[in-house]
Amino acid sequence: MQIAIDLPDYLQLTEADLRQELAIALFQQERITLGSASQLAGMHQIEFQRLIASRGIIIHYNVNDLKQDLKSLQEKGW
Repeated sequence: MQIAIDLPDYLQLTEADLRQELAIALFQQERITLGSASQLAGMHQIEFQRLIASRGIIIHYNVNDLKQDLKSLQEKGW
């Protein structure tokens, strides 16, 4: 999906800035995952984690997430 938005010049936001802000907002609202948010922001997941950490945003991670990660690691032979 593409969306066109006309922003005032005084905001001085690039497309990358806008993508990051949208990704952060959707992640905080728990509407998208960390992986999806980092993709939307156009950043490596570690970079995105650093960005949200710099803003004091906590990563949502619960027991089910841990179980899924452990299962995935086991399937990959870790």
